[in-house]
Amino acid sequence: MSIPGFVEYQAREFCRDVRCPVQLLLDAKEKGSEDYERTREICKVGCLHTAREFHYWLIDKGYLIVKPKG
Repeated sequence: MSIPGFVEYQAREFCRDVRCPVQLLLDAKEKGSEDYERTREICKVGCLHTAREFHYWLIDKGYLIVKPKG
């Protein structure tokens, strides 16, 4: 659900912006291919960046983290 007047974070936007070497490999492969999925496993089990880096990147780029009341 998007909020009027705001844009949502797009998948891998952080990875592309920080020029993650794994993302650069993924960009060179066909999405969904066996080689792509094998390379993507690197992100799933051993991301090169920390949650803290991602969090501060979001703040620096003006993103807000929102949660519905309830």
